[in-house]
Amino acid sequence: MKFRRLLLAAGLTAVMVMAGCGQDSAEDTAAQETEQTEEVSTEETEQTEDAAESAPEDESTAESDSQTDAGDSQAENAGEEQTYEDNFAVDSEAVSAFADKIKEAVAAKDMEALADLTSFPVYVGIPDTDGMVETRDDFLALGADQVLTDELLESVASADMSGQEPSMAGFVVAGESGRPNIIFGVVEGKLAITGINY
Repeated sequence: MKFRRLLLAAGLTAVMVMAGCGQDSAEDTAAQETEQTEEVSTEETEQTEDAAESAPEDESTAESDSQTDAGDSQAENAGEEQTYEDNFAVDSEAVSAFADKIKEAVAAKDMEALADLTSFPVYVGIPDTDGMVETRDDFLALGADQVLTDELLESVASADMSGQEPSMAGFVVAGESGRPNIIFGVVEGKLAITGINY
């Protein structure tokens, strides 16, 4: 929503500049664009802050209404998972923590745990396949012997996640050679595996 408003404001400003509305100089026009953008950003920030302030009240009411053991467990798990706008919004601690989960699943050759960390469909670059694995069941059917090769285990085990820089593609869990690797990033607000390359 914020992005749409910003695009709309920029688009309207561009149309006005191109149409030659007014006798303002280029500097005045740029100043007006900046002011309009700042106004839109300020309004959106205020709306976001208002929504954030009201959200905890809604969550606390919902938690107090359902005090069952299962509800408590779900609330604890939900509190652990943070949501992100994109890969650039993820802090280094979250990157390292998620990479550690991947490393643990791979080291244990635990396909179930790896599937839990994966967003489907996912690219799995196994030779002689098209690479796309559509569902969790399809992923599990590939089997640990085919997915979790010795080379992948070695590469993931030696991965150093300190200093990882975010990119549009996500984050790479791999040794120094860079391959094979597991790629993860933000999918629908949460960190998830998006590819396994050999």
